[in-house]
Amino acid sequence: MADITPAELIQRQKAGETPTIIDVRETWEHEEARMDGAQNIPLGTLPDKLDELDEWKNQEIIVHCKGGGRSASAKAFLTQQGFTNVRNLLGGYQAYAAEGK
Repeated sequence: MADITPAELIQRQKAGETPTIIDVRETWEHEEARMDGAQNIPLGTLPDKLDELDEWKNQEIIVHCKGGGRSASAKAFLTQQGFTNVRNLLGGYQAYAAEGK
């Protein structure tokens, strides 16, 4: 699945959509600044949380981190585990926050 731009995600949220968003940053990063509705699962713990995510295996999941690197790794990992619709937020939370201003 194609990645998603901050502008596209913000537009969808403003339209009332509530996509499944996973923040793969560390917990302290998530606590400092977060997206409404984002679930925090740090990248290092993602393999241990697969059972919790199984219900979304064929649904859209948007992953994000600070700048896009860790979430690209998360997308690759989830895709390898059989998830069919994982999208990386391009530019991460930094780009999202800048776009939303």
